[in-house]
Amino acid sequence: MQQGNEDSDYSEDYWIEWFLSIKGNEYFCEIDTEFILDKFNLTGLNTEVVHLQMAIDIITDNFTHTGPELSEKDREKLEHSASHLYGLIHARYIVTSRGLQRMMEKYKNGDFGYCPRVHCEKAPLLPIGLHDMPHQASVRLYCPMCEDLYVPRSAKHAMIDGAYFGTSFPGMLFQVHTYLVPEKTTERFVPKIFGFKIHEHAKLARWQERKRIEMEKKIQKFEQIKEKKKNSVN
Repeated sequence: MQQGNEDSDYSEDYWIEWFLSIKGNEYFCEIDTEFILDKFNLTGLNTEVVHLQMAIDIITDNFTHTGPELSEKDREKLEHSASHLYGLIHARYIVTSRGLQRMMEKYKNGDFGYCPRVHCEKAPLLPIGLHDMPHQASVRLYCPMCEDLYVPRSAKHAMIDGAYFGTSFPGMLFQVHTYLVPEKTTERFVPKIFGFKIHEHAKLARWQERKRIEMEKKIQKFEQIKEKKKNSVN
């Protein structure tokens, strides 16, 4: 998680606004304060975040310290805890209806970038984690067109913990907003020499195309059987 003290001036009045303005945190959306303060949404996070309550107070702009002045090191630790907590809550928030709506807008705006694969024709990407537990792997970008994963181009984005987005977010988004699912392309690049397809590559491409058609027929047949069973029950 990017702390970003060198990129943005911290405003003690609006922590979330400050956090989202840091360069490298563009993948995150704003979380409603009510969601953060709901104890149900914090279940289990006390084992993941040091000084949980203080981190909550920092995020929600309610932090007050009455004891001795905190050292720079202690302040950095609290800021790290607050940033880590925001990321973990973020993974839970973005699979709610409100969170999906906010991330959908970012998806439509291309805030997560576009697929580098030529045949995907700049399909917008979505952030996804390889694990739901933190400190396992950094965030990846999922393309719904080719259904492949990519490493973010920006080094700052590539450092973000994948657990801050979780493994279920893209699937949940397209499950709820089915109209966003793009029409898959069957186009593929086949290497050529002076206009002629290379034999082994062409052979592989034909085999893959044949398997794709066979799978489509199986799926179609399965859907027809399922529809018949549904009609017989009704």
